[in-house]
Amino acid sequence: MKLLLLACVGLSGATALLASDHEPVAAVTAPVADVAPAAIASAHDAAAIPVESVVAQPSQATVALAPTHTTPAATPAVTLSPAVTLPATAPTADAHAPTHAETPAAIAAEINSLLNIGATKAEKRDWESAHLAYTQVLAAGRRASDEQIRDALLGLARVYRSDNRLTKACAIYERYIKDNPGDARLPVVYLELGRCLRALGAHRLATARFYSVLNSTLKLPGDGADSYRQLARTAQFEIAETYFQSGDYDQAWRFYSRLRLLDLAPVDRARAAFKSAYALNLKGDLEKSVTQLRGYLSLYPQNEDAPEARHLLSLALRRLGRTQESLAAALDLLKTEQAKTAADSKTWVYWQRRTGNQLANEFYEQGDITTALTIYQCLRDIGGPPDWLLPVHYQIGLCQERLNQTVLARNTYQGILDSLRSPLADNGKIAPALQDIASMVNWRLKHLDWVESTEKRLLLFTTPSSAPTLAAQP
Repeated sequence: MKLLLLACVGLSGATALLASDHEPVAAVTAPVADVAPAAIASAHDAAAIPVESVVAQPSQATVALAPTHTTPAATPAVTLSPAVTLPATAPTADAHAPTHAETPAAIAAEINSLLNIGATKAEKRDWESAHLAYTQVLAAGRRASDEQIRDALLGLARVYRSDNRLTKACAIYERYIKDNPGDARLPVVYLELGRCLRALGAHRLATARFYSVLNSTLKLPGDGADSYRQLARTAQFEIAETYFQSGDYDQAWRFYSRLRLLDLAPVDRARAAFKSAYALNLKGDLEKSVTQLRGYLSLYPQNEDAPEARHLLSLALRRLGRTQESLAAALDLLKTEQAKTAADSKTWVYWQRRTGNQLANEFYEQGDITTALTIYQCLRDIGGPPDWLLPVHYQIGLCQERLNQTVLARNTYQGILDSLRSPLADNGKIAPALQDIASMVNWRLKHLDWVESTEKRLLLFTTPSSAPTLAAQP
């Protein structure tokens, strides 16, 4: 039970086995041997695959496993890799030759246990332990079957990808594709590799791999046609998204428009409709974008992308000079009942705040103070934490000042100061994060006092005296 014992002890504390993942992006095009050399290609050579051939070791630290039975102190250790050692009862000519207790069935069971441990630890996001389990399977060499080696390679690639070590993940995926032509899992491998490459910014390579998904599904047997068809549709979505992320909005719009014509699930159809309209917006075709956004919102008013669609609609109308329509779209978003958006309230609140704040600021800067005040008041009604809400109150006060509503402005500013007192302050002092807003409010109040005092003086100076005058005597 050597392998299983190794995994169990290693999983609990072998922190030295994780490699640092600071390779430059350019390493994607480097030879695959940096991560998965030729030793992986022939997993059943006379010697086992060393762990360091798959994972670069950061140090020479080893994890020594306690012996399962009493061993003389002078007994040497059999080294499986530079990072892991096992005590041995006696030297042996072939470290991988089955002993009397290591039957093929027992070895297969141990390796399957390691694969299960790797999958379980990966689900729990314990990348270190999952990484160790998979590398031990690869270190088993010819004792592991071809299928077990392939499972370990894919498991290790997914651990690297999930842990954001994308360069290593790409190298293993590429080696898997090269060494396993015709494998039934190739469409999934191409898909995962394309996503890794896109995350690294290699958009052209990613697009090529997504096209490989489409080509590989055509070569697979007829059974499982539904799953292959779903993979092909997913690949088309990924191609469209890759064009979108790379800034090629015209191609992105074309692909998303084609996807809308397919027999998709409702959630996928909604996503394609939104992204198609979004791509039109970004490539500057605002009129057509407005039309598609309104069509999308009429069909999917509560979809997860609906708040962002309302945001885009309002901004597009504003840029087209259709001010009242833009305001109506913004107010429609701001006044959406929270009960209807409980499933994803954080997303709705985010877009409500972003849309309202952006439009209100634009209206204020362009002198449309009444419209800006209306939007700020809607933002106030949404509520939120003090660091968000108090600046909104401050903007309301500024609008009231500009509209000569000085009494209302004074009350608004005083309300901000009252809110800044306990429990937002420690020992009667204003919290540091809100000191700036307090300073600005105090300045505005002093400014209002000065304006009021100045107006009174000007009024006294310009008003004629009402005192009686004596008539001139003849």
